[in-house]
Amino acid sequence: MKKILVLLTLTGLFGCFENKAQNKTSATPTYGYRELTPTRTQEQVEQFVTQFLSYHHYQKFKLDDNFSSKVWDNFLKDVDGGHSYFTQADIDAFEKYRNGIDEDLLEGDLTPAFDVFNLFRAKYKKRYEYIMGLLDKPFDFTTDESFDVDREKATWAKSEEELDDVWRKIVKSQVLDLKLSGSKDSAIVATLKDRYKRWESRIAKWRSEDVFQTFMNAFSETIDPHTSYMIPSTAAQFNIEMSQSVEGIGASLKNEGDYVVIAEVIPGGPLFKDGKTTKNDRIVAVAQGDNGPWQDIVGWLTDDAVKLIRGTKGTVVRIRLLPGDAAPGAPTKELRLVREKVKLEEAVAKGEVVPVNHNGKEYKLGVIDIPMFYRDFEDARKGGDFQSTTKDVKRFLTNFKAKGVDGVVIDLRNNGGGSLTEAINLTGLFITKGPVVQRRDNNGGVDVESDTDPELVYNGPLVILQNRFSASASEIFAGAIQDYKRGLIVGEKSFGKGTVQQLVDLDQFLLSPRTASNDKKASSNVGFDQKEKYGQLKLTTEKFYRITGNSTQRKGVMADINLPSPFDPDEMGESSQPSALPFDQINTSIYEKTTNINDKVVSKLQEKYEQRLNSDPAMKQLVDDLNEYRKTKDITVVSLNEAKRKQEREENEKHRSAVNKLSSGEKDGKEKDLILSETERILCDLISIQK
Repeated sequence: MKKILVLLTLTGLFGCFENKAQNKTSATPTYGYRELTPTRTQEQVEQFVTQFLSYHHYQKFKLDDNFSSKVWDNFLKDVDGGHSYFTQADIDAFEKYRNGIDEDLLEGDLTPAFDVFNLFRAKYKKRYEYIMGLLDKPFDFTTDESFDVDREKATWAKSEEELDDVWRKIVKSQVLDLKLSGSKDSAIVATLKDRYKRWESRIAKWRSEDVFQTFMNAFSETIDPHTSYMIPSTAAQFNIEMSQSVEGIGASLKNEGDYVVIAEVIPGGPLFKDGKTTKNDRIVAVAQGDNGPWQDIVGWLTDDAVKLIRGTKGTVVRIRLLPGDAAPGAPTKELRLVREKVKLEEAVAKGEVVPVNHNGKEYKLGVIDIPMFYRDFEDARKGGDFQSTTKDVKRFLTNFKAKGVDGVVIDLRNNGGGSLTEAINLTGLFITKGPVVQRRDNNGGVDVESDTDPELVYNGPLVILQNRFSASASEIFAGAIQDYKRGLIVGEKSFGKGTVQQLVDLDQFLLSPRTASNDKKASSNVGFDQKEKYGQLKLTTEKFYRITGNSTQRKGVMADINLPSPFDPDEMGESSQPSALPFDQINTSIYEKTTNINDKVVSKLQEKYEQRLNSDPAMKQLVDDLNEYRKTKDITVVSLNEAKRKQEREENEKHRSAVNKLSSGEKDGKEKDLILSETERILCDLISIQK
């Protein structure tokens, strides 16, 4: 942080926050709600964050009309992404704000954001009354009509009457979902009335800081998807989650539309050990203990959902999940979890020797599963023994060599990253020494991170297995192994996150004395109240590059052999984010490749793999199932006819079973992990070729 502090002093950012918008007032009707207005502190923070990001974000962005338009679109999407409340006339009335957001950000003017939010609340109040009236009448599920649930792509309605019909279909679809899940009519009405009452109550309680955070994130996410601003209450919640000091289910959550969504499954937590949940699954209901009633949480804020999910260590919580890849109208699944703290010791690498019979020959393979790149930094600083990914993997490799394994598989599926130091040191187990990754800062300076230990722990046949959720440190390790031609990469294209973020505590930053550029003590926190809280800012400050000079950003690490996948390459991951920073290149590092992997070897392995795809019954079935799944997963139009909707659900679930086969490990002791099994066969082929 020292460099940032000096730069801010030199550029004179402090003490310059004049509020040019304080005389503006909103004329937006509130229809019974108290009008929300920005505070002086929020206007100050808007100015400061705008200038701070302009100076210190990795991406040099230009505050102009084009940027303003993107921020405005992001904000409207955050407020009414389903195009279900505003009409085209409302949107047209707001067009006057579109190209002026750049000036507003610099001047501390939040009028446009609050005008939109206040009108949205008024719209919701009227819509709520209409919905409650709908629920008092029965629906006819024998008529043949359909509904497109992907409202984000819909055009804005031309009238309130058109929106009435949209909401009739929304509510009818929700009633049908509950009906097909086995709920009785009276229970369905009660559940949905409670849900909409809760939403109305939540909107009625909205505070100005909720509006402010939404707008600031529409701004920050226009720069890149990993930059965000947290209001004080959100920052406090974030710090609790980072300290892992509260028992729960082991997941970080986020709001996405009407759902509380699992943003990450934390290694070592109850969800991680259960193994039946992935990121992007949606939590729709929660129950306490083994017999407690279900509480519908659709429409809840993440903060409120967390209070319900957390509890005393050792107690039971049940959750109903709607899989993130499920088609509209799909049934939920139920999990029983015992609350506990995240146990990092249960998220460590695991290794085993696996016997494999391939083409009539017996092989002994060492398989190492690495769920995250972990390192006990505190014990490492003390200089004593400490736990780390590299130490654990080194122990496995030494054991494998003693047992005479023929080759090694490193499983990085769903490994979201972790310690950069460990990614570098782990690479060092498989090479003598040399560069591993390059880092470039926002001023263009490049640092090369290298393995300096000449010890080569394992030099035999090596395969790295990754999927679309292998990210960050995983990509650094896999990329280095690929660039050195040290091992073969199989699976899917990795996530493609090649950026580094830094967290700035605005309370400490703005309220502490600093030294001016003339070295005289100066109060650089002019205008900021010591009693106020200002929140936190997360921003992108660096970018990763492979030793070839290619960025891991967007492109990730491409597999040498692509295994069956439910996703198109750019459908998931960093490249699916509109504001993701671009792929680019810098100079290559000086390094010496091995001769372990070359185009001829990969070509032979690919040929053998394709032969199995056409002959192995399990692999053929998997490919067929995935092809069917891909055909249906993007269909967003659902029938509102009960018989047809039931058939749609059954078909979609049958195709989703293919995706379940791709999960790590075994299911119910019967269904083998087909992807890992095929990876082992590829390794056997590699061993045979290299011999």
